[in-house]
Amino acid sequence: MTRLKHPIREAERYLQNARQILSEKAEKDGNYYSDNKYVKMAGNTAWNGVLVALDAVLPVRANMKKGQRLDFRDYQEAIAKKDNKMTHPLLNAYEMLHKSLGYDGITEYKLVQGSLKQADILIAWADKQYQNQTPINVYSSSSSSIVAKVLDRPL
Repeated sequence: MTRLKHPIREAERYLQNARQILSEKAEKDGNYYSDNKYVKMAGNTAWNGVLVALDAVLPVRANMKKGQRLDFRDYQEAIAKKDNKMTHPLLNAYEMLHKSLGYDGITEYKLVQGSLKQADILIAWADKQYQNQTPINVYSSSSSSIVAKVLDRPL
């Protein structure tokens, strides 16, 4: 039986990996990173970590059809319904991590660190939301196995 990973710890691992890429490979030179290839890689890694955390607490994938891709607006609408104050950090993380770092490879140190701070804020928020979800244990009468179901999530 495979053990499910804790999605928030997994998101934090993504963010840790992004920071490691920056510190080991992007080579900080004064107020800038010297290699935008690794800044892009770190930005995409951090953004994926944010998405892992948000997927754990937002029902964005619930009504998707097979082969359908998620759009940023799906996350924006879902987070606005749950906590409207978090729409700004989400938009900032999207614009900074995904677009400016991930696509453009912006190398200014302060902007990169500010982007990672937005990821920290979103992952911490998702962690609080995740902890507030109440798992329901359902015992099967025909066997001794325990089936854990969290809210409306399928197993």
